[in-house]
Amino acid sequence: MLVASSASSGWADLSILTPVLMFVPIPLLCIAERLMPKRKDWLLDWKDLAEDLFWLAGTFLTWAPIYDQAYDTPISNLFESVRDASGFPFRLEAETTGGLLLAAFIAIFAAEFIGYWAHRLQHRFMFLWRIHATHHHITKMSVARAERTHPLEFLGLNLGSAVALAFLGASAEVVAVVVVFRLNTVHLCHSNLPLVSGVFGWLFNTPEWHQLHHSCIYKESNTNFGSTVIIWDRLFGTFSGKNHIERVGNGTGEKLSIVTQLLIPFKSDQALREL
Repeated sequence: MLVASSASSGWADLSILTPVLMFVPIPLLCIAERLMPKRKDWLLDWKDLAEDLFWLAGTFLTWAPIYDQAYDTPISNLFESVRDASGFPFRLEAETTGGLLLAAFIAIFAAEFIGYWAHRLQHRFMFLWRIHATHHHITKMSVARAERTHPLEFLGLNLGSAVALAFLGASAEVVAVVVVFRLNTVHLCHSNLPLVSGVFGWLFNTPEWHQLHHSCIYKESNTNFGSTVIIWDRLFGTFSGKNHIERVGNGTGEKLSIVTQLLIPFKSDQALREL
């Protein structure tokens, strides 16, 4: 809402406001977790915090910029060309706050449709699972765990947005709203907070829904594939409203070192199954 309002009325510099709204909520959510955790056994010690800082720094200083530049040119241009050739009748751009929010939500649902199926396939095929497994080898839920993502997986994570935003012709202002909303929702979904989904959870993902996806029980982890929206899970039969899990993790449920997590994609199928 703040980004859309700023873009439409100019009350703040969007190039400053957008990164502020992307990063400031992270430490605020970390503090909230300490003050009112959903589960005390998920509270982080100093080693956990240091490891999360490594993944955050890797994401925002290294991996995300690299992939952003890689996708900006070949993939975005490709789907812009497809759009032009198809004569697609409209572009996602607006000048009012309400118009920007509507355009952004259209882009979010389109990108998440692609992301939902990509995520679901990662859980189905071992070849794709090996780049996603790092994210599931977490043993506690916390806001920064959202960035526990192998560098190779950014290929898949960025694909839905690159395709949807380019094909739909999203303006820079719409993209800013999309990025802030998706990033904050993803961080919130991994948080250790006692939040209830409510009406928001009819369409969008919440900590209550996403924590189940990180369950160490295989059947439970194969539900709620949505990243920021849950509607595709509801429509395609993979939604579960169970709001309690016994244990977070994957396989043996044991905590892995950073080196092991980075080497996961290069391990044999048998070695992956034994982690």
